[in-house]
Amino acid sequence: MIAEAIAVGLLAGVASGLLGVGGGAIIVPGLVIFLGLGQIEAEATSLLAIVPTALVGAWRQRRYGNVRLGEGARLGLLAVAGAVAGVVLANILPVRTIELAFAALLVVVAVRLARDALRAGG
Repeated sequence: MIAEAIAVGLLAGVASGLLGVGGGAIIVPGLVIFLGLGQIEAEATSLLAIVPTALVGAWRQRRYGNVRLGEGARLGLLAVAGAVAGVVLANILPVRTIELAFAALLVVVAVRLARDALRAGG
């Protein structure tokens, strides 16, 4: 179980630094599939785990001039309100609904990324 947790953490960290994603897209499925956590526990754990990952990634990207501090601060403040609302919903909605919503989100993101990559390459 420790090896799986290390693998999920390293993969999430690499993806976060390379692609700007990793928290929810990699940690949540990894925790559910490899560590046996429930959807809600995996999402809550991911929220905590992405804090240091995001801080290190942003710190490194800032050294390259890629971070827009004003926009990031505004987005972060608004995300706090969204996180509170999300926690309330997570405790109200059935787990199956949350699982399906998360899966749908990943599919939408994957389709969008693939579409954008194909347009840029063609």
